[in-house]
This record gives sequence, structure tokens and C-alpha cells, in this order.
Amino acid sequence: MAKRLKGTGVALVTPFQMDGSVDYTALENLVNHVIKGGVDFLVALGTTAETPTLSLEEKQKIVACVIKTSYGRVPVVVGIGGNNTAEVLDHLNSFDLREVTAILSVSPYYNKPTQEGIYQHFKAIAEATQKNIILYNVPGRTGGNILPATVKRLADDFKNIIGIKEASGNMAQCMELLDDMPKTFKVFSGDDNLGLAHMAIGMEGIISVVANCCPEDFTEMINLAMINKYDKARKVHYKLLKGIDLLFVDGNPAGVKYALSRLGICQNVFRLPLVPVSDDTAAKMTEFMLTIKQQS
Repeated sequence: MAKRLKGTGVALVTPFQMDGSVDYTALENLVNHVIKGGVDFLVALGTTAETPTLSLEEKQKIVACVIKTSYGRVPVVVGIGGNNTAEVLDHLNSFDLREVTAILSVSPYYNKPTQEGIYQHFKAIAEATQKNIILYNVPGRTGGNILPATVKRLADDFKNIIGIKEASGNMAQCMELLDDMPKTFKVFSGDDNLGLAHMAIGMEGIISVVANCCPEDFTEMINLAMINKYDKARKVHYKLLKGIDLLFVDGNPAGVKYALSRLGICQNVFRLPLVPVSDDTAAKMTEFMLTIKQQS
């Protein structure tokens, strides 16, 4: 199943009802929406899912819902990470991962460990599970950067560390990462606006936020890049670029949840400290979505 992890993955949002409880019906609708739109795999409990605000029981139910709804149509990846290594190991044993293809595990945040600390953290995770592991490097959120040398060391030392979601935004680092890794190691883009550029330098695919609300267009762009049709892929990229930027103006997942609410898939509801996009951003996003619809 790990071989199927390529192309467009989607970091699913967590829909909430007006009372703040998880809306599992909307989550089912979202899963069906993105699979129908052509995405290649699903990622539950990523950053986009507002995971820090979810209880362990809610996380378990969300994973079960995503697996049941996807019904084997596409692989499922589950986010299990944190800045307390012992707690991450406990959580690994708290989920039914039998139908899960891989774990996405974010670099420890806030603590700001050294590269050796990062290595030891992921070493402990790799030794605690037989599941495939995808590292997640997102310095803008964690306050720390997983350097390519550390990724290479982990990839060489642990067979179940099979890839990384790279969201440093540093193209030079991305190229160094791709140049150093074993051929079987998967490098996924974690930046929607750089997705096409990342494909051009050799990444395996992307784990996307935008694919929640624009799965058809986004997967078309990535699929075209995978067969080296960059002239056509660029047209889709520039068609989406303004909208991609708007989705992140007021933070993630504020933008994408607003777009999904306009599509009738889920409500524009969050758990604090996150809040909806501003009225100005909402108006601009509505205008962009109407323009995209007219072009389709």
C-alpha cells in the first residue's frame, strides 16, 4: 500500500456542528467529495484538522470514520505526533491502525530540540511501531527545522521511515533533501503554492490543504506534473494561485473551511483559538470561487 502514496494527498479538515461537536456526517461528505475529485490518498488528524483541540476519543472516532467512509478506495494516513515523545508512543497504541497505510508524525514543536533530539524522538517512534512513518517538517509552526542530514540519517537507520512532508518553504533545502535521499524515500510537498515547483524538482507528490475544496483542479495539476506535462500544469497552477493565497490569508484551516461551507460540505465552525476568516477575505474568496466556477 505504501507504493500507492504518491500524487495528491489531502489533509482533511475536521467539520464541527454549531455546538462545537464533531460533525461526522459532514466528514463522510468531505471524504466522498475529495475521493470523487480524484485525490490519491487521505490524511486524517493533520494540522488542518485542528488536532490540538480534539480529545483522544474524538481522534479515534475521526480515524474510524475516515477509514470506514473511504472503504479501501484510497490509502489513509493518520497524523500521530507531538512534543512529548512518551505521549506519542502511548497514542500509537490507542488507535486501530490495521487499515492505515502510514503515520504522519510532526517534528516536536515548542521544545525546540537539537537535531540529535529530533533523531532520538523519531527513533523511539520507529522502534515502537511496524507502521510506515512519514516525517513532517514545518518550521513555521514547530519553531524547529529537520535538516536534510537528519532526515537522511533516519531514512538510512529505519526501514519504516519511508518519507517526509517537507513544508520548510526553502527550495535550496528541498533540493538538498531530494539529492541525498535513498531512491525509495518519498518526499511530499507541504506547501500548496509551491506544489508545482516541488514536483518539478522531483518530489513524489503533495499533502494539500487546497485539495479539500478544489480536488479536481489540484489533482489535475499534480497529475500533469507527474507525466511531465508542465505546460498544461502551469495553466492550472496560475488558475488556482490567487485562490491558494486567499485560503491562507487568515490562517489554516480558516480559509479552506470557509470555502467548504460555500460548497455546502461543512459548516464554517471552529474551536478556539481559531476563528473564521474576516469579512473582507470572505468576500474576496467568494468572488474567486465564482470566477473558478465560470471557468470550469
